[in-house]
Amino acid sequence: MALLWQRCCQSASGGENGRVKRTNEGSDGWQLGANLLALRSHNTALVLDLLRTAGADGISRLELAERTGLTPQAVSKITARLREDGLAAEAGHRASTGGKPRTVLRLVPEAGHAVGVHLDRDETRAVLVDLDGTVVARRRAPLDLGAGAEAVLAGVTGVVEALRAEAGGGRAPLGAGVALPGPLDHRRGVLHRVTGFPEWDGFPLRDALAERLGVAVVVDKDTNAAALGLAVGGEGGSFAYLHLGTGLGAGLVIGGSVHRGARTGAGEFGHQVIQLDGPECTCGARGCVEALCLRAVARDDLAEAARVLGAGAANLVGLLDMDRVLLGGRTVAAAPEVFVSGVEAVLGARSRQAGGGSALRVPVRVAPGGVRDVAEGAAQLVLAPVFGRGDA
Repeated sequence: MALLWQRCCQSASGGENGRVKRTNEGSDGWQLGANLLALRSHNTALVLDLLRTAGADGISRLELAERTGLTPQAVSKITARLREDGLAAEAGHRASTGGKPRTVLRLVPEAGHAVGVHLDRDETRAVLVDLDGTVVARRRAPLDLGAGAEAVLAGVTGVVEALRAEAGGGRAPLGAGVALPGPLDHRRGVLHRVTGFPEWDGFPLRDALAERLGVAVVVDKDTNAAALGLAVGGEGGSFAYLHLGTGLGAGLVIGGSVHRGARTGAGEFGHQVIQLDGPECTCGARGCVEALCLRAVARDDLAEAARVLGAGAANLVGLLDMDRVLLGGRTVAAAPEVFVSGVEAVLGARSRQAGGGSALRVPVRVAPGGVRDVAEGAAQLVLAPVFGRGDA
């Protein structure tokens, strides 16, 4: 299964030979598989995703062929391998229009697990999830992100080991997704000058943790991880996930995919300057949305914090024309109605100024999952490529 995850990651990020592979889209929106050996992992991911989507009811090989565009022979070979690896199993039989009943197959969720870790500035949240994304174990521990690399690495290792012990040990997880404040280099797993913690600049977190944990590691910004988890969980279209906790950032999903930018620097939402002579921010600039927002939170003026957050959200929506805005993070979770109504009021005023009225109004709501979004999204950094759903 670990080898399958590695191959699917290669396929999702450009293929095993380093070239971008493209497939045509079927009329029902499912990607059509290609009957080429070089795309074997891609086709396997398509089949796995359909098995997962089908749930306990299962899906027949004929339906898998119809939905993927693969030949029945190719589907039979893929499903045979999946059954041999313990990833798929029979789920009974279904009547057919002629001939003998069709055997239906289902995903075996417990056949593999992934770890998701959220490193916040003052705490660690971690989950162990199965192939369905269902949480089977959860841990939380205090953290000082400024305590130094050795202390942080030891803390993460301890939390992950505790998760595995709680879940009964067993085989090693497919990998670990680690999410934390940016900026960082998602592709290389190297941190930049994490806002408020410049000592992390240039630290190879991915490789250091992989050596400690003994599994593959993917590193991304907390907001990107949460956005990926939301997209995989069914949030369609284009949306902005705004996370307000110990800091402020955004995860952007455009056309169903997380938008990271050419240098993986997209989503530094909190550091847009909206007041030139405003208070100094930990990033070194003045009048950043994050600085203004956190200052209002510190004096317990949540209405003002929501108004500032709304101003930043309105700039973002005006620039990218997002379908909706989702709010998350500890501070939002403490007063969700205040933040939803405050951000909605600013966006509504902007739409009226634009002359569009309700037609241009962008919906605002709290993201499902609350403070758990980041850790569970981090696990999807590992799982999504297995199912052809991510570019991790």
